[in-house]
Amino acid sequence: MQHAKLLHHIATAIGFAWLIGWFYLCKHFGVMDWGVTLLPQGYEGAGLMLVIGLMMVPAFFIWSRFNRFVEKKLEIKGKYYEDEYYTSEQATKNKHTRH
Repeated sequence: MQHAKLLHHIATAIGFAWLIGWFYLCKHFGVMDWGVTLLPQGYEGAGLMLVIGLMMVPAFFIWSRFNRFVEKKLEIKGKYYEDEYYTSEQATKNKHTRH
């Protein structure tokens, strides 16, 4: 159990390093600068926040899939709130279609 926890913490750190690396890779290639130039003058701050949010979406998606993969391989059990949400939504749909 302790070994699995340690591996999970290491994998989480690798995933977090991935997020930081993705941010700096996008920054290096000028994604943020390009996004800010698309907006009118005076809205640079809002544009920068929007660009950072949009450019990080793929990185967070990959990170979440990586975490799920690691947890499955290490047989880490836990509760995922989104699974409970979608399960209850599906049960509600099935309940209404049976009548």
